Amino acid sequence: MTRTTKTGMKARGGRVAAIGALGLASVALTAGPAFAKGSVDITAPHTAQVGKTITIKAHGGDDSTGYLHQLCLEENGFGEGWHQENCSAAVKGDARLTSHGTSARRGNLQFRAVLYGLTSAHDQHPVRLHASDVVTVRVR
Repeated sequence: MTRTTKTGMKARGGRVAAIGALGLASVALTAGPAFAKGSVDITAPHTAQVGKTITIKAHGGDDSTGYLHQLCLEENGFGEGWHQENCSAAVKGDARLTSHGTSARRGNLQFRAVLYGLTSAHDQHPVRLHASDVVTVRVR
């Protein structure tokens, strides 16, 4: 008789612990921060001829409120390191950028697009929101 009572108490205590854990988990999930969703995509040719025009297109956006968006194209090639080539105007919503350029010598050029958030059109401290994958153009 004593054994049955102990088992019943253990079972009841286990149920209370499980309900308490589920309650804490649901509170933790609802209190978590909301993250803005966004993305940046870039397209470029795989190969290009020396002296011919290379066209790179990028577009991106983010659903974070309160920001204007500016899309910048960065280049890395011939030992120069990453540097900005071109930037779009500050816009509300999705930003688009098309850049044309040529290479005077053979080698690999790498490009990436970076999306910045601005609080105003003349913001001196933009916030980097997203970056695209790096694409490589082989100049031959």
